[in-house]
Amino acid sequence: MKNSFGRIALTPLLIVLFNYSLMAQEMDFETYNPKSTLVVPEHPVKRAKFPFVDIHSHQRNVNEPLILKLIGEMDEINMATMVNLSGKRFSRIGGDNNGQEYLNSMINAFNTFAPGRFIVFTNLSFAGFGEKDWKEKAVKILEEDVKNGANGLKIFKSLGLSVTDIHGKRVPINHPDLDVIWAKCGELGIPVLIHAADPAPFWEPMDSNNERWLELKLRPNRKRGANNPAPFEQIIAEQHGIFEKHKNTTFINAHMGWMANDLEKAAKHLDKYPNVNFGIAAVIAEFGRQPRAAKKFFIEYQDRILFGKDAYNKEEFYTYFRVLETEDEYFPYYKKYHAYWRMYGLGLPDEVLKKVYYKNALRIVPNIDRSLFPE
Repeated sequence: MKNSFGRIALTPLLIVLFNYSLMAQEMDFETYNPKSTLVVPEHPVKRAKFPFVDIHSHQRNVNEPLILKLIGEMDEINMATMVNLSGKRFSRIGGDNNGQEYLNSMINAFNTFAPGRFIVFTNLSFAGFGEKDWKEKAVKILEEDVKNGANGLKIFKSLGLSVTDIHGKRVPINHPDLDVIWAKCGELGIPVLIHAADPAPFWEPMDSNNERWLELKLRPNRKRGANNPAPFEQIIAEQHGIFEKHKNTTFINAHMGWMANDLEKAAKHLDKYPNVNFGIAAVIAEFGRQPRAAKKFFIEYQDRILFGKDAYNKEEFYTYFRVLETEDEYFPYYKKYHAYWRMYGLGLPDEVLKKVYYKNALRIVPNIDRSLFPE
């Protein structure tokens, strides 16, 4: 059909089809998730090859039904021991809400309904930090917690970010008043699992060059300004400062200290700090996109790496097992805003797997039931 000017006139139906065709070519990043046409061997893993210790879990409000549910799922995936890092509960500013009573109740519940399957780490209350007697009280509580069954200390990322003293000033990780805590952990023979800062891109401009753009869009509260509350590099340097100063204390650097994307830097870190180990919770996607370099790193530093998951979800462990155990290619990660890329397996040797899964944890964390493991 032509109009009076001799041009083709589009009918309403053609206009609709034309506009639909244009719209079909446009979609947002969240929506684009094509099914791969790649045909390669697949070896999904739903049960770890060896019994393992999850060094990084968070379980709260523990009771019999939760414990029995966890034990059932742990047996399915071959998790012999779960380390619960959330031994206490605090208010957002670090106040202690009956922390010791909560911790003791949790340990008693685990020992009653699943003896030998759970290890609990205590936590540090920063309420009243800066008062003259804070150090003395904190050390006394730490000693009591260990006596009552805590087997490590977990430091949350709030230290260095949101924890403030009685004057409202940010408390840096290497604050001198904390030296007695790190030293006491060394004396007591318990490890300190410490999470510092957030991924560096959270401090960078949120634009097309930011690899964490999607996460920041979906979780805008995670975006930080250059000095909110301090530069990324400064917070990390504060953490490294306590590693250097307290050589007799064993530290587990959570999330590989945000160095899993730079294994050369990670190697230098372990070389420099022989008292530091890496937990791999929440960074498995970094290894899955650099399988050759990651395999080399795991083999070279096999005595310094501990398995961990962080947020508990039984099905998400499958990806960890597949990355570590198989040589599969181009398989999906489970959370697009953490990794929009595909995974490749490292195919680690059995002896390395055993160390990562349980041997290193048995050496570092006291009172894990060794009878749960093959050797």
